[in-house]
Amino acid sequence: MLERCDVLAAFSEEPDRLTRRFATDALRLAGEAVGDWMRAAGMSVRRDAVGNVVGRYEGTRPADGSRAAATLLLGSHLDTVRDAGRYDGMLGVLVAIACVERLRGALPFAIEVIGFADEEGVRYGTAFLGSSAFAGSFDRAQLERRDGGGVSMADAIRSFGGDVDGLDSARRDPAGILGYCEVHIEQGPVLEAAGLPVGVVSSIAGQTRAAVTFEGAAGHAGTVPMALRHDALCAAAEWIVAVEADARAATGLVATVGELLAEPGASNVIPGRAVLSLDLRHADDVARAAARERLRASAAMIGAGRGVAVEWSVVQETPAVACSHDLSALLADAV
Repeated sequence: MLERCDVLAAFSEEPDRLTRRFATDALRLAGEAVGDWMRAAGMSVRRDAVGNVVGRYEGTRPADGSRAAATLLLGSHLDTVRDAGRYDGMLGVLVAIACVERLRGALPFAIEVIGFADEEGVRYGTAFLGSSAFAGSFDRAQLERRDGGGVSMADAIRSFGGDVDGLDSARRDPAGILGYCEVHIEQGPVLEAAGLPVGVVSSIAGQTRAAVTFEGAAGHAGTVPMALRHDALCAAAEWIVAVEADARAATGLVATVGELLAEPGASNVIPGRAVLSLDLRHADDVARAAARERLRASAAMIGAGRGVAVEWSVVQETPAVACSHDLSALLADAV
């Protein structure tokens, strides 16, 4: 399984690090390799309208020869962040395939293994494209979003072999789904610090993604007095520290500014514009919404104090989800 992770890690957009974004050649190659392993495990394989790779292992067929009525879903995502680790997402897909490989005979239900085409949202700044299409909640307004090279999401899906007009066909009827289970690396130090090899997740945190712009006034670094400056980067830096302080003070809240662009970007020019991202997460949607409004007000206050305008745009709001108690209990018993 780990050897297969190594194979997938070679499919990257960059030669010296793992970066595999939505609807790229690197993702296509990874999907093809996963499809081959699915077939070898006895699954039929297809790719849906948004580019998810779906392998199906049939369950016991009813007397009339039709498909098993119920399906258990397993899987994770195949895209990555920039400079990613080789187990994030991929491990969940490969563990699911390995489970199917060890089955002997049909179960009373079918199993489908999904390699989602996008979870990270790196290319278009909005996450969960693969699973939202699968769940029937894909926002078609996103199709007009453009990546850093000016390519629209719609064109990227088409070039990837997807079907923009048929995205609704990727939706699965929840009535026939037994549940969804995903193995994932922790991506944090909690289990390791506690000496625990595995844990069972009870909920998935809700997430806010926002783009924040501080608009000041560019000027010469040597001739504009400090008292007359409207430095956008200084305003952004002050707010970033405020974001950290807010998250540290609020139980269960995590907040991250992961992207920062200062313009015009010269060593002898006062930054007139600073654009940054905000990733805000909490298992309680009310608490997350309250934090979002606190940080919005904080940005406005800092901007006003420095004579810097602030623009705030929410890119994505994803509600928190409580995991199934029954499935969680079964997993806890198993481990």
